[in-house]
Amino acid sequence: MDENLLHEVVAAALKAGADGAEAVAAERQSLSITVRNSALEEVEREEARDLGLRVFVGKKQATVSGSDLSADARARLIERAVAMARLAPDEPYAGLADAERLARGPFRDLELFDATEPSAVELEDQAREAEGAARAVQGVSNSDGGSASWSASRWRLVTSSGFSGLHEATGFSLYATALAQDENGMEIGGEGRSQRWQAELPTPTAIGTEAGHRAVQRLGARKIASTTAPVIFENRLASSLIGPLIGAIAGPAIARGTSFLKHKLGERLFSDTINLIEDPHLPRRLGSSPYDDEGVANQRRALIDKGVLTTWLLNSSSARQLGLTTTGHASRGLAGPPGVSTSNLTLEPGDRDLAGLMADAGEGLLVTSMFGPSLNGNTGDWSVGVSGHWFEKGEIAYPVNEITVAGNLIDMYGRLVVGADLEIRGSANSPSLLIDALAIAGR
Repeated sequence: MDENLLHEVVAAALKAGADGAEAVAAERQSLSITVRNSALEEVEREEARDLGLRVFVGKKQATVSGSDLSADARARLIERAVAMARLAPDEPYAGLADAERLARGPFRDLELFDATEPSAVELEDQAREAEGAARAVQGVSNSDGGSASWSASRWRLVTSSGFSGLHEATGFSLYATALAQDENGMEIGGEGRSQRWQAELPTPTAIGTEAGHRAVQRLGARKIASTTAPVIFENRLASSLIGPLIGAIAGPAIARGTSFLKHKLGERLFSDTINLIEDPHLPRRLGSSPYDDEGVANQRRALIDKGVLTTWLLNSSSARQLGLTTTGHASRGLAGPPGVSTSNLTLEPGDRDLAGLMADAGEGLLVTSMFGPSLNGNTGDWSVGVSGHWFEKGEIAYPVNEITVAGNLIDMYGRLVVGADLEIRGSANSPSLLIDALAIAGR
């Protein structure tokens, strides 16, 4: 979308009575193909252009959005936004980001946009190849499908405080799901990967083969008795343990006083060997961005530095409420005020691979699948349904399912041991994680 059009929208909002305004334009194209049993099952194509506007009248604010970009529609959008803001309740901490915190261009090219645009035929071939590889694994009885997709998005932000920036990114994804069956029942296993650049995806054969193996490995799963034992969370899902920490150090939760970490800033949460790094400027990574969604400069940070919690995650409003300065973590869509999010989180690896962690633990549970997590945000009490493998003498013994593990996250974080098998799979990445004793609810 033309940058000049957004400047015109902001100027028109100010003329209509707004004290401040920001306009966002979002353009998206996507194509997704799904096959099942080698037959084409679904084709989804999306093309969208939308405009979002947030305006401030004193300490009141309102946000509106629309997909009709004609001059008359824009005029109605602006009129409605200003009228809504005048009627809104006061929000004492609302407002644009402070001008001195805004990112200044030219912005570094983070290589987030791959000009490759695959055809529907190419994506169908990839999906079919992935599914075929999954079905070819010995022990696989059927498939739950294969899919391949592509997307390209452009996001431009213009504010009355002087910021203008364009963020462009592409995404390529490939998934396969396999079903395996024996006399005890059916098990499902899947594998999927996403990248900014198509050439950096694993091959469809590798995706499908892994999906098939993961399904077969779950056959013969047993139920185990309730116990307390060491638990290892596989690297593919270990970052799920860090997700509650991110929510608990988000500025809005701290400002509301609803976080189990609200008194822990500057304190040691983990062992002194553990570092959690955020870096929004890594090239070609899924979580990368040259600035946050208020136009504020972002930067590399150690959220956990040698086990110590170093910062809250703040947008402008939560920073003002806490008497602090925004940390460049604002996140927003077209509608509604900004929230908070992170980018490119990495829990730095330790020196023991997965086999080493199992050897250290001796006997326990290796978690390879999680579902239905439950968290008490005020206390940190956490539980989650899991399946995986029981190991004995440091070796996989048999698959297990229908299990719940539970504990208090503050206690769990303090006893966390980080593995060496870090694999970059998304915007939050972790090696396998060992906790020496967790409550396990089984049969």
